[in-house]
Parts: sequence; C-alpha cells; structure tokens
Amino acid sequence: MASVQVDIRDIVLSNSSFGPREITNLSQTIAEDYAQFGVLRDAVGELEVREDRTPAAAVRLGVCYYLLGRYRSAAETLSSADGGAVAHYYLGKTRFAMGQYADAIKAYAAAKVAGYNSDDTSLATAEAQRYEKQPQKAIETLDKLSGAVEQTAEYLYQRGATVAALGGSPVEVVALFERAVEADGRHPGALFGLAVENDRHGNDELALQLYQRAAGTFPTNVGTLINLGILYEDRQAYDRAQQCYNRVLEAFPEHPRARLYSKDAAASGNMLFDEEAQRRNDRLAQVLSIPVTDFELSVRSRNCLQKMGVRTLGDLTRTSEQELLASKNFGETSLVEIRDMLHSKGLELGQFAAEKAVAEPVLDLASMSPDEQALLERPISELNLSVRARKCMARLGLTLIGELVRKTGDDLLECKNFGVTSLNEVREKLTTLGIKLRGD
Repeated sequence: MASVQVDIRDIVLSNSSFGPREITNLSQTIAEDYAQFGVLRDAVGELEVREDRTPAAAVRLGVCYYLLGRYRSAAETLSSADGGAVAHYYLGKTRFAMGQYADAIKAYAAAKVAGYNSDDTSLATAEAQRYEKQPQKAIETLDKLSGAVEQTAEYLYQRGATVAALGGSPVEVVALFERAVEADGRHPGALFGLAVENDRHGNDELALQLYQRAAGTFPTNVGTLINLGILYEDRQAYDRAQQCYNRVLEAFPEHPRARLYSKDAAASGNMLFDEEAQRRNDRLAQVLSIPVTDFELSVRSRNCLQKMGVRTLGDLTRTSEQELLASKNFGETSLVEIRDMLHSKGLELGQFAAEKAVAEPVLDLASMSPDEQALLERPISELNLSVRARKCMARLGLTLIGELVRKTGDDLLECKNFGVTSLNEVREKLTTLGIKLRGD
C-alpha cells in the first residue's frame, strides 16, 4: 500500500467529499505518524462546536468519533446522520466495537441496501457473526463470496479467524493469516493473529516483530498494544511498554488493564533504575571497603592512619586534609602519598566527609529476656515483607530484625520507593512480634 499523507484538519472540517477513500487516508496518515491522532482530536473538537452542522457533516463527525474510540458519541451521531451508506456502515463498526454484534449485523445490512460495497458489508457481517458465537453462519457468509475478494487480505483473515473459531486446523489458520499478510503487509487482524500464534509457541522475537507491525496500523487493536506492552516489559523496555498502554488510554481513559499495566510499568521502570543505581553503589561500596593496608604506604603514613582509626578507603573519603595534617607526624609528603592512592581508585580525600557515620543506638540487651534477644537475632526475611519493602531493607543493608528496630520510621522513608504504605506494613509486622521501630 502506497504511503499517503493528507491534511487531517482539511478532511474533517471541509465540505469536500467524505467516503471510504478519505476515511482510509485518515487512518493511514495517523498510522504513519501517530502525532496526527492529536490533530484529529483537535479537529473533531472544532467540528463539534459548529452550529450549522449538516447531516453530511454529522456523518463525518460520527466516523471521526469512531476513529477516536468515542463509540457512544459515534453511535448517537451516526444514528441521526443522513441515513446514507457510510453512516450505516460505520454505525455497524461502532456497534461491533461496543460488543453489540446483532445490532452491527443489522447496520451492515442497511449499509448494503444503501449502496455500500457488498463484499465489505459481507466480510464485516461474517466477523460480527463469529463474535456472536455463530461461526457456522460466518463461514456460510464467506462461502457466498467469490471472485477477486477471495484474494484480499480481509477475506483471508476473516476466513482464517472463522476456521479457528470452528476448531479447524491451526496449520490452515496460520496459512490463511500468512496469505493475508502477503496480500497486505499492514493488515492489523492478520498481523495480530500471527503474533498471538507465535506468542503461544514461545517464538518471542517473531511475535514482537508482528505485534510491532500491527501497532503501526490505525485504529490499532487494543489487544495488540496490551500484548506488545507485556513483551516490552519482559525485555525491561518499560518506557516502550508505557507508550503502548498510554496509547490505549488516549482512546479509552478508563481501560482497567491498560491503567493497571501502565502503573506497573512505571513502577518497574523506576525499580530498574533503582537497581542499576544500586549496582553502581554496590561497586562503589566494594572500593570503599578496601583496607588501606592493601597499598604500599610508607611506615609513617600507615602508623598515622592506624592511630586515627582509618582502616579503609571509605574512612579516608570521610576524612578531610585538615584532619590528617592535624595528626602528629603526618606531613605534606604523607598527604601526597594518600592523595595518589585515592586517585588510583577515582576517589578524593574528604569526598564523603558529610556522610560521617552516626553511631547506631545501642540496645540494652541486659534488660531483655533470652527470648527477646533471640527474636532480634532472627532474619528480616521471616517478616515476609512485600517486594518493595524487602528491597528497601537490602538497600539499607539490614538483615536482622535487631538491625531494623534500631531505625526510625523517618530513616526508612528516606529510602527511595519506600513510602508510607511500606512503612505501615513494617510496623504491622513488628507489632505482631511485640516490638517497634525506634521512636515509635
């Protein structure tokens, strides 16, 4: 199919002819540049407020409502439009989208009487019959068609889907879908059908490619966008997954699965970012934990560091030059030596001086019974915390319940992605054991 770019505003707002060709051009333009969806929405907004809207303009508006996914408005507008073939046909498409399959079949029949292409109305009728759980009627409708229509992508797709509904051979179904894609490489139904088959059989890479191609059509099948989003999530491409779900929500703001999946993808994306940041922090922590005794320092430098209680590179990054120079027998030569040692690991003296460790409060174990002391030695994993709460414990380096109860609620809330809900969860778990966070 040749690339077609049209002026969407002109088609929607002008008084020029408006039929199947113009509707196809609208759909294809948006498929090739999804930003044009917003142009269509804005143009429809302008058409809505026109006071001199004719019955013909009502058809234009109703079809555009259908393309935007505003099916209730489309049904109301097309029902009171000019009663022509296009109005009846797209009323049928709208009824079908709303799950009103019997009404869709009636509308397609009226469209055929009014002069709409009989092959197109028969194919649409067969689809509605299949969804009405009457696949035998659907195949009979398809069997009545003959000639060039039998080689079209829509016919091959509808036949494949109907054979599947009748419990026919999966091999035949796939072959029909493949022939449909050969006839039209952008047929949304056939691409989706092939993608689902490959998805089921674990052919993830081919399924992904087919879903991507199907997502490049308009109007896009909601199932295509949802399934593609899930595959993106499997690949940790959370931004792309959200784009798929948000496309669904643009047309259907209350779509429950899209809303849920979009939130999950956003949370997972944040979590992925956090995990990468955590890996970087872990690598830094490993470097900071390297003992200064691993380096060939002069005797004077080693003795001075030992007297100051500086044992690791991390201790040095929390110590300023002034503090080192204030130490007895520590001079400029030793300072240069220490600087060079830290520079070899990409560190600086005093780099983390603002993060001097604050001593953890000491628990008075003497006043506790043996059972209470044993409780504090139990691992945090026994609390069965949620994933988000467990990740916070890991980030803070907490492994024992005794380490956890030394923290305040504010300490925990400083951990990224740990909110009030997680804090309440921790408090509830500790309360069941008869203990609390520090300060509670």
